[in-house]
Amino acid sequence: MKRLEALKTITTKPELALLLGVKAPLLTHTLYILKPENQYTSFTIPKKSGGERTIFAPTSKLKSLQSSLSILLLDCIDEINELKRENSNYKPTLSHGFVRKRSILTNAMMHLNQKNVLNIDLKDFFDSFNFGRVRGFFIKNNNFKLNPHIATVIAQIACYDNKLPQGSPCSPVITNLITHSLDIRLAALAKKHSCTYSRYADDMSFSTRESIFPSQIMRNEDGIYISGKKLKNEIKRAGFSINDKKTRIQYRDSRQDVTGLIVNKKPNVKKEYWRTVKSQCNSLFHTGAFIQKTADGEEKGNIDKLEGKLNFIDQIDFFNRLRQKPPLNHIYSLARHGHKTTPLLSGREKTFSRFLYYRLFYGNTKPTILCEGQTDPIYLKSAINILASGYPKLAKVKTKENPYELLIQFLNYSTRTRFLLELHGGTSYLNYFISKFDKHYKFHHAPNPQHPVIIILDNDAGFAGKNDKGIEGKLKKIDTATAHPTILKKEAYREADFIYVMHNLYIVLTPLNSGKETTIEDFFDDETKKTIVSGKSFNPDDNRDNDKEYSKEIFAQKVIKTQKNTINFNGFTPLLDRIVAAITHYDSIK
Repeated sequence: MKRLEALKTITTKPELALLLGVKAPLLTHTLYILKPENQYTSFTIPKKSGGERTIFAPTSKLKSLQSSLSILLLDCIDEINELKRENSNYKPTLSHGFVRKRSILTNAMMHLNQKNVLNIDLKDFFDSFNFGRVRGFFIKNNNFKLNPHIATVIAQIACYDNKLPQGSPCSPVITNLITHSLDIRLAALAKKHSCTYSRYADDMSFSTRESIFPSQIMRNEDGIYISGKKLKNEIKRAGFSINDKKTRIQYRDSRQDVTGLIVNKKPNVKKEYWRTVKSQCNSLFHTGAFIQKTADGEEKGNIDKLEGKLNFIDQIDFFNRLRQKPPLNHIYSLARHGHKTTPLLSGREKTFSRFLYYRLFYGNTKPTILCEGQTDPIYLKSAINILASGYPKLAKVKTKENPYELLIQFLNYSTRTRFLLELHGGTSYLNYFISKFDKHYKFHHAPNPQHPVIIILDNDAGFAGKNDKGIEGKLKKIDTATAHPTILKKEAYREADFIYVMHNLYIVLTPLNSGKETTIEDFFDDETKKTIVSGKSFNPDDNRDNDKEYSKEIFAQKVIKTQKNTINFNGFTPLLDRIVAAITHYDSIK
């Protein structure tokens, strides 16, 4: 049964709880014992235009319930859109805020290369949705027509102090549902006057290629904006009012922005935003810290927030790369460029690349682990989880007071790390990473790293490479590369507990088995490797019979990850001991 159909048929709280994926007692206890009015904390954040905005944050229990409601309603919206898609009068969601596959980027794209852009802000947007309005919508709306009792429970989950609170994960979804009819009417008004319309939460945007912005929507008289009668009436009819202080028409010969993004030629961030981010990165690379400005003055910068800003900028750069002519494919034409992608990077991408290098390999707050492939981290995380009590340098054991915590971090490979860092799975990428490590390390002048970077490799032919051009051959050309313990010959890498390469870089090989080569899968016992999945047996080689055998990816996901509590990981202790030994060594020399 479809989610929307199920929602329309239920009549009791236990049925709603089941649909939300929570237990009925939890729903009852949260709403009627703890009560929503007792489950919020408030704090303020500065507004861009000055003043403060009050955020009401729900407790974890209530937030979890609201998140489940948000997901349910988003699923319903998808089903409504699917049902109406074949209708010639179908109007997709005109809101780009808190909508699946929409963002401020898709909102900005609606208004590129226009002669005039109008931005309108709705006053006290969230406060305009009271308990009765929310409940009434779900009872009366033709797409829902819910049982009144169910509509009441939904409103109880969503509302606080007789309004939809900012801070609740379901508030934006409900506002989009209720405001959709207004969006349709304003889109029709915009079309009538050769304009494009979109909305992101309380921000409405109209744009046109006409030389003069249509006065039927908005006109400027001596610096005062006057709304067209139809626009004003539609907004008033929907229960809102315009915040006149934020109304503005932006002309083509000036900087046009929509929800914070420049839209004159292509979506972009403001120049001053990028300059600030770049300056903060330069400070981080040289001193290990940076300053950020707040409403109260200056304070020490937060590296997580800086990464968020860089990711945001990179998302826009990535989007624009895909729009360029000829367009780059989703992996940046890597089949043509291989791992030598540095010449392709723009200035902003180079800064982001250096930031990622700093965060992962220089200013890393935990030892960073690099593996050959995607499955190795799953093996190692599972082994450490089960054997945590014997490895206090690798993980904190879970207790009633504290959750389990991994004390090392694994690099997750992606097309983005391949493009920005020239780093991906496989020994060829790791070999290239080692060759460039000294150059990247010396770019930074911040205090020396406090944690090592450890590459974990299979102790097999891949380590040597063809014609001695693999990682083993590379190490022989690095003066500082030393096998440990030091009682071994300097280049006895295959027998070493670990290899110190340079700076904070180490290599740990899987231990040999009576002098024979090994791979990480060799450290599982025979019983685990004989596990049957969907009638197939495990074969880690690439030349397997796919009709009878399954891959390392399936072994990692469906055997190791899901069944780790029943698996014997004792075979991994020699490898984990080597990782600890490398960490301990760096602690002694850093």
